[in-house]
Amino acid sequence: MSGPSGIGGAGSGAGGLHEIMALRQQIIDRSQVLQQVRNPDVGANTGTADTAGGSFTGALRTALDKVNQAQAHSEAVTTGYETGQVTDIAQVMLARQQSSVAFEATLQVRNKLLSAYQDIMKLGL
Repeated sequence: MSGPSGIGGAGSGAGGLHEIMALRQQIIDRSQVLQQVRNPDVGANTGTADTAGGSFTGALRTALDKVNQAQAHSEAVTTGYETGQVTDIAQVMLARQQSSVAFEATLQVRNKLLSAYQDIMKLGL
């Protein structure tokens, strides 16, 4: 009867729970960043938004760096699992899902920016 105990068993203990909570916090942080991108007025009211000059470029660069880090981490964990260094499949799947969500969010932001750019260009003609 090693089936159910192998999933969250005594071997993973508090360390596995700590990792899950840390990953959960990262997801919450990324969600807040996406909310600020979606509703820039919220960031301005809380004082987290800088002056308009370089803040957008910096925020975009930071977001892309985080997506790149998530993808690199996902690749590293997947490689570790394939080579037997990582045995926790939940960790691998969570890293891959985080990477996928981060990429999809970046793609949606790109689509919105492209659409806004095209709308602005139409107004100029």
